[in-house]
Amino acid sequence: MFKPSPENYPPYFQKYIDQVPDESLLQGFANQGPVIASLLSRITEEKSMHAYAPGKWTLKDLLQHIIDTERIFCFRALCFARREASNIAGFDENAYAASVVANDRTWLSLTEEFLAVRKATELLYKSFTEETLTRIGSANSIPTSVASMGYITLGHVYHHKKIIEERYL
Repeated sequence: MFKPSPENYPPYFQKYIDQVPDESLLQGFANQGPVIASLLSRITEEKSMHAYAPGKWTLKDLLQHIIDTERIFCFRALCFARREASNIAGFDENAYAASVVANDRTWLSLTEEFLAVRKATELLYKSFTEETLTRIGSANSIPTSVASMGYITLGHVYHHKKIIEERYL
């Protein structure tokens, strides 16, 4: 599966898809996994409590956001793959962040959770056929393909990787 065309996802997500260097979705997951695992392993417990400015998320908050968002994107992909006819509602990332206490957890526990969620994401996409990846569903009343959700998932992580490297480390 090659990168989706813009009519298969909301324009807002172009910024994420543009960050994915791989044309193949499954290769994208395979290539990103070790890169992200290495980045997360270099962050200490002390550093994980860092916020780059007042009112900004700590690294723990940011990783929890990445985890939550990946789960939501996978839910959307699964719904679209199974031909869910209903529109999937959006979510408010700030409300989600305010409802969790990531800073009370260890960095290791958050890292382990992300890696487990990512493994589940990869297995989900490996289970999809080429035809399944072309299926369209609706989130926030915008048609989106299953494949697009995969590229958006990858791009979302690359987006935050860049923020971590530029603003936190």
